[in-house]
Amino acid sequence: MKKSLGAKTILYPTPVLVVGTYDAQNRPNVMTAAWGGICCSSPPCIAVALRKVTYTYGNIVHQEGFTINIPAEQHVRFADYFGLVSGKKIDKFAATGLTPVKSSLINAPYIQEFPFILECNLIQKMEIGLHTLLIGEILDIKAEAGALDHKGQLDIEKVKPFLYAPEANKYYGMGAFLGNAFSIGQDVKKKP
Repeated sequence: MKKSLGAKTILYPTPVLVVGTYDAQNRPNVMTAAWGGICCSSPPCIAVALRKVTYTYGNIVHQEGFTINIPAEQHVRFADYFGLVSGKKIDKFAATGLTPVKSSLINAPYIQEFPFILECNLIQKMEIGLHTLLIGEILDIKAEAGALDHKGQLDIEKVKPFLYAPEANKYYGMGAFLGNAFSIGQDVKKKP
């Protein structure tokens, strides 16, 4: 029997997204967000939900662009730190020793040390309540060569992203390979 947990902000898996922006003075900033994900395939888009009071929200609206940086498991302490302090008061790049790189497509930085990056142009804002959904068209994805498989595609086992468990406030690495998508369910599909 299922037990009701009430209306909460729980969804598994929850990605760890590090949002990169420049402020009005072109100072690089990053913040960690968990409320986000792919929201359209054509054009390719990602949505991230932020509160208007965040420094990053104002930066995105001002610059009309942002990056989504996907940290590897080895970067978990940096991703956590980026969500603990405000870039309005602290230079997070100086504090962590990570390297901001200016995107050639939008006015936003990405983190050189992270395995893959989405460069996004802000195309829409939607007021929801406490959060505003910011939708960015993905203009390009950049990936470290070491994060690619032999076909040149991103390899999740090489990227080693991690997940956030919102109810427990914990981070987890990825689990074991279970099967190929659009394939493993074929035997169920064949049943009458």
